[in-house]
Amino acid sequence: MRLKEIQRTAHQAWSPAAHHPIYLALGTSAQQLDASFNTTAALEIFEVDFSDPSLEMQLKGSLPTTNRLHSIVWVDFGMGEDGAGGRLVGGSENGTVTVYNPEVIMNSGAEAIVGQSDKHTGPIRALDFNPFQSNLLASGANDSEIYIWDLNNFSSPMTPGAKAQPAEDISVVSWNRQVQHILASANPSGKAVVWDLRKNEPIIKISDHSNRMHCSGMLWHPDVATQLVLASEDDRLPVIQMWDLRFATSPLKVFENHTRGILSISWSQADPELLLSSAKDNRILCWNPNTGEVIYELPTTNQWCFDIKWCPRNPALLSAASFDGRITVYSVMGGSLKAQQQSTADKISSSFDAMDPFGTGQVLPPLQVPQPTVQDTIVPPLKKPPKWVRRPVGASFAFGGKLITFGNPKLPPVQSPQPVPRQVFVSQVTTETEFLQRSRELQAALQSGSFNNYCQAKIQNAKSDAEQDIWKFLLVNFEDEARIKFLRLLGFSKDELEKKISKCLGKSFQHNGHGVDAKDLAEKMQRLSTEVSKSAHKITSGSVSPADFFSETPKENSNFQIPVSSDTDGLISQALLVGNFEGAVDLCLNDGRYAEAILLSVSGGEELLKKTQQKYLSKQKNSISMLISSVVTQNWRDIVQSCELDNWKEALAALLTYAHPEDFARLCDTLGGRLEQERTEKRCLQACLCYICSGNIEKLVECWASHRDSSSPLGLEDLVEKVMMLRKSIERLRNSEVAVQSPILAEKLTCYAGILAAEGSLGTAMTYLPENSDLPGIMMLRDRLFHAQGEAAARQQTSNSRVSVLSFLCHYGCFLPHQPFQPQPMPIGGPSAFSPPGPSMPAANLSGPPLQPSSSTPGGLPPMPSPGVPPTSFMPSTSSASGPMPPSPHTGGPVPMYPGGLHNQGPAPPMASSPFAPIGSGYPQGGPGAPAVKPFTAPFQYFINLTDLMCFTVVCTQVPDNYTPPAPITAPVMGFPVEAPQPHDHAQVPPGAPQEPSVQLLQQLPAERVEQKEIPAEHMVLKSTFDSLVQRCQLAARDPQTKRKLDDSAKRLGYLYDKLREQSLSHNILNGLHEISRCVASQNYQRGLEVHTQVVSSSNFSEISAFMPILKVVMTIANKLGV
Repeated sequence: MRLKEIQRTAHQAWSPAAHHPIYLALGTSAQQLDASFNTTAALEIFEVDFSDPSLEMQLKGSLPTTNRLHSIVWVDFGMGEDGAGGRLVGGSENGTVTVYNPEVIMNSGAEAIVGQSDKHTGPIRALDFNPFQSNLLASGANDSEIYIWDLNNFSSPMTPGAKAQPAEDISVVSWNRQVQHILASANPSGKAVVWDLRKNEPIIKISDHSNRMHCSGMLWHPDVATQLVLASEDDRLPVIQMWDLRFATSPLKVFENHTRGILSISWSQADPELLLSSAKDNRILCWNPNTGEVIYELPTTNQWCFDIKWCPRNPALLSAASFDGRITVYSVMGGSLKAQQQSTADKISSSFDAMDPFGTGQVLPPLQVPQPTVQDTIVPPLKKPPKWVRRPVGASFAFGGKLITFGNPKLPPVQSPQPVPRQVFVSQVTTETEFLQRSRELQAALQSGSFNNYCQAKIQNAKSDAEQDIWKFLLVNFEDEARIKFLRLLGFSKDELEKKISKCLGKSFQHNGHGVDAKDLAEKMQRLSTEVSKSAHKITSGSVSPADFFSETPKENSNFQIPVSSDTDGLISQALLVGNFEGAVDLCLNDGRYAEAILLSVSGGEELLKKTQQKYLSKQKNSISMLISSVVTQNWRDIVQSCELDNWKEALAALLTYAHPEDFARLCDTLGGRLEQERTEKRCLQACLCYICSGNIEKLVECWASHRDSSSPLGLEDLVEKVMMLRKSIERLRNSEVAVQSPILAEKLTCYAGILAAEGSLGTAMTYLPENSDLPGIMMLRDRLFHAQGEAAARQQTSNSRVSVLSFLCHYGCFLPHQPFQPQPMPIGGPSAFSPPGPSMPAANLSGPPLQPSSSTPGGLPPMPSPGVPPTSFMPSTSSASGPMPPSPHTGGPVPMYPGGLHNQGPAPPMASSPFAPIGSGYPQGGPGAPAVKPFTAPFQYFINLTDLMCFTVVCTQVPDNYTPPAPITAPVMGFPVEAPQPHDHAQVPPGAPQEPSVQLLQQLPAERVEQKEIPAEHMVLKSTFDSLVQRCQLAARDPQTKRKLDDSAKRLGYLYDKLREQSLSHNILNGLHEISRCVASQNYQRGLEVHTQVVSSSNFSEISAFMPILKVVMTIANKLGV
């Protein structure tokens, strides 16, 4: 995107990276004339101000010069602490090197020239300063002249060594960006020389063998010390060559996209993957040198750009000088042209105004000029974000307490066809360890149902008496006779009370039906027996006659008078005589005879008794009368609403003793509400005890949240522990789940679930979310937890399926030798497809604990793992059995677990008459005596890819540290067709002992491929491509020597395939091999050889020496034969 532009025909130099603001120095270009044929020269400095949306740049200073320039650089030598200053160095057309002070130029000072020398004899086309020592400057001119200048002592330059012969012009010099004493120079003929200034001699010379390179530019790689690029100005070879001094016989890469000669190149020091080039085809391209791809093309005019430069301070900027006399500043980050287009539209509009254009003194009416519509044009940026935009490191927290981090470490530069992958790390972050521990304990108690133990532990660990009381009340909810135990917790014990009453009355304590004092009972029995015996003795002895016996009974009182006077007694008597109990009671109450009133009211009926009780209780105003009134009338509302709050325990005890179950919860809540209104922490805790007794979860949460801090994780944990215990106790009583109704409780549980999720406990968090809430926050959290758990469940399912696959292979595809089970790959089709054993894995890890050996097991079978049911997706189609399985006379040796054997709960079946009979549709499952099940219809269709599946599963399974490779397979392999074994002459093997394998079987095993694995599927394309290439060459070859080479190559490529099977090749080599494979497939053998050279130069030779040379030979032969 074009940002700034100015009309000048000049060479350019950006201010150093430390300089602020950004300046652009322009020196009038030599050997170029504008349309006016002006021959003056000047050195100008412009400020690049992007706050101004226009294309203009502000001129900050100008200095006329006597000579025009071929080159100009701005070095940071002599810069002040404020980042201003530096030195401008120009190479003129008459061989003069001039050093300017840019600060003096911008301040219009007279002494702007700091140093000047005319040591060179011709035009100075090459200038570059040392990136490590800014006082060192290299210049190049005619006759192979190269000077090294020290800006501290400008008068006496040095040379890097003897002049190169034959003498040529020096078109470019460049300092190495990694080694400070290495300098390179190039001349138009395409030759480049690398100088070592410590030795003052050239150390290497590179040149293109085509002799068509006309070098117009040379640059060192910003990061790789041994790599540089050369640009060709020749229209016959418009390329950029990348050379590596470690392999300097031919270019490492060649970038071909320009159609005419390249005039200038510039390599970004901020991102080595950005290389600019401008050419005679009017194009400015930006390359990725690692891949050779053009990643950006600047929109330019139809003019050649002879000089392009990256901006050191702002790496997204570049400047281009074109032959049409324009200096343009571009950005590779793209953007909108709206501001520039609006500025142009404003200029057009401002030219039409309502002023007096003819001087008539009259203002003309406004012109109806149509306003130009501004079109917002978007210029796209680079295809790939540049390095300075990429974060070197980054971290971000994700849902579930995940921390995603990535790094961009500075790796050693390795040239590979594909970019090196970066690693992203996902970590689990836990900050609330105590919270998580307590949450796990709570979850364990909820899942196991050990609520009593949990509450007991909380009581023991309580830090305060109030906390201990709450947990004691919660514990009682899980016990029987909860009301009696609540009374004990409140300090009211019936036994203790009876002791106090007995002591007050001066009597010995009796348990009043709740228990018997043995001593007291014995004394009573003795006394009773004595009295009975005495009475019996009197009767039987005849000392007392029956008449005397009756005469000893108490005699009735003497005659009495019934008063009928007008006083109180007479009126009461008269009322009783006529049956007016109500009047009699009223008279008694009026005279203060409360006992007589109560006795008479009993005879007068229930209604009269209630009225009498009410009248009596209304007249009694002592401290106990209210309690007696409530007990008699069963009116506990007055006690709850009117008692002193200091007597809350007594009121709660009365409710526990007398309140009806239907009214108990409501009355407890009323008492708790009165306590809560006091708004003190003490009353709050007392109210919580009332709510615990009533089982009101919502009230408990509201009370606790209003007086305790539940915003912190631990505070919220305290609340949730109590709520969940109370909830479980209510569910235990009701025998049903308790739904969350309170909005405050839903909010607290959601907050609790959010903290659990943030700590990584996703499954636990889901259990605490209210299920019947449609609040947006709860629904969103539930959705996120569901998806997060879904991914975790998918990973778990994948892991389980791998184990299931191994278990399935174990039970369906191999025999079990008398040793710990090792999963083995399946044979496919016949002997030639035999595969080596996979990594060791105990059977217990696959499908449960092994079965215990039994003496009844036929044939001395070793312990077998418990068969696991294969996944449903892996079960093949079945059909009915077509025939029975013949019995077998053999009972010893390893026995296969046939398909369907998992249904057989009895002893393992004996072997068939042919010990290696393949599974067929007519082969019943399980052997003789097994339940009738459907066999497989097409077993080999099912087993077709089990080897690949086995390899994938084994690779993905974690291998223990103490892993030892398994021994080769020595047991019979199912599906391996051989003849029946001959009888053995040796003694019979005792049951339970391992049996030696058949010699005939071992002889028939294909020994050459016993240890061979399968090539991973992603690398099979390499084998097919290279083998096809060798075959095509063999068919086309006529020379016997070439045929011998091809025969040898077919064998030596086997080393490559072995390494692919072992997966021992590095990522860089594999990428290179795949790139070579693609080149071979497209018959681009030249490109394939270039990639081959690149892989060889950047890899360990010992790793590739077995196959890379022969691969080059094959590609060379193919290129020669044209196949």
